[in-house]
Amino acid sequence: MKKFVMAALGGTVAGVLLSTQVAGPLIAQEAAKNSSVYEQLDLFGDIFERIRAEYVEDVDSKKLIEAAINGMLTSLDPHSNYLPADDFSDMQVQTRGEFGGLGIEVTQENGFIKVVSPMDDTPAYKAGIQSGDFITHVDGESVLGLSLDDAVNKMRGEVGSEIVITVVRDGVQDPFDVSIIRDTIKLTAVKGRVVGHTAVLRLTTFNDQTYPGLETELKKALEQLGGKDKLNGVVLDLRNNPGGLLTQAIKVSDAFLDKGEIVSTRGRNPQDGERFNATPGDLIEGKPMVVLINGGSASASEIVSGALQDHRRAIVVGTKSFGKGSVQSVIPLRGEGAMRLTTARYYTPSGRSIQSLGISPDIVVNQPMKKEGEAGTEAAAAEAAAKARSEADLRGVLSNDSMTEDEKRQYKEEQERAAEAAKLRDEDYQLAYAVDILRGAEAIAPKAE
Repeated sequence: MKKFVMAALGGTVAGVLLSTQVAGPLIAQEAAKNSSVYEQLDLFGDIFERIRAEYVEDVDSKKLIEAAINGMLTSLDPHSNYLPADDFSDMQVQTRGEFGGLGIEVTQENGFIKVVSPMDDTPAYKAGIQSGDFITHVDGESVLGLSLDDAVNKMRGEVGSEIVITVVRDGVQDPFDVSIIRDTIKLTAVKGRVVGHTAVLRLTTFNDQTYPGLETELKKALEQLGGKDKLNGVVLDLRNNPGGLLTQAIKVSDAFLDKGEIVSTRGRNPQDGERFNATPGDLIEGKPMVVLINGGSASASEIVSGALQDHRRAIVVGTKSFGKGSVQSVIPLRGEGAMRLTTARYYTPSGRSIQSLGISPDIVVNQPMKKEGEAGTEAAAAEAAAKARSEADLRGVLSNDSMTEDEKRQYKEEQERAAEAAKLRDEDYQLAYAVDILRGAEAIAPKAE
């Protein structure tokens, strides 16, 4: 025991001696570092005063300081920036689901503005703007060299006013102009529909309305089907969903998971990391799911698809997602402004970061591009159906005596659902593929005795 105590004491003394020897240089290094920072701040002050005194025109000191702050933040990554009071107010309105503009989620890449995704039924969506498009000019003026906020401000304007943006698109040889009329953007966070026995839930964004909207639309679908036992599964459509609130992504994931991790975040300091876990209860009680994603699915959309994929709760179908795996904290500042600062990365339940990589679908399905005048429109499908004739259409046809009237009615309903699915392929190939997966799973599922 004495030897152990002595050994411990010896180690302590040695530690004290070592720290005493090293402390001097460390303190000197820290002092030198602080001195360098103060010198740089003095340099900033000198430049600021020289601009105010000698620039060719009078400058607004407040705007100059805001530009300096924003430059400091935007130099970090594409998602950190300064929000003046008006922009901070606009952002708070957007999370509630209504704002003015074109209806596109954008980021910055190589100095130009890149479209993450157009929002459903907005002016940009109707004008044909696509995920991955680059905006190089706004009303003839180049956006090269502008901050993301400045470029976005150029695209803002009064409702009803026209804007012309120049677009560079992969696969299109030359840049082209698109004229868009600005409008009030009213986002419907969730849209539901029933296809056969499948509930399709289209999530356009993750704002305060998303989870309540999902509950409402799912309830409507189940009522339309006649109960949960008639449901063969759910398609969660996250295509072109640019993300939004982390809290809503967690709630949507939790809606279909009974247990396990949904997402974790890891910041600069290990103690700042967080884990978010599912709570008991699955809104569809384990029914099959397909999640649809594409290159416009970002951030919160990737959290949901990653969680459901890792837990093998859903089959992910479509194309690779955008790959935004960072978390931004919005920190209010004095003067009613705020800064958006990247504070963490998020990780899916299996521990993978999707930053810059995206979520890879379990089944890759590209959406065919329809050419103008090409067959495949609803009208063409209806015309083809009208021309189709079968034995049953012939006059004096023999009846089928192997089925009861109820069996015939049920068989006819199944044929109509199959025809509806075929029509859907012309309208939306990826969605039709997702619905077919669930119809296939239903066909081979064991029947209850």
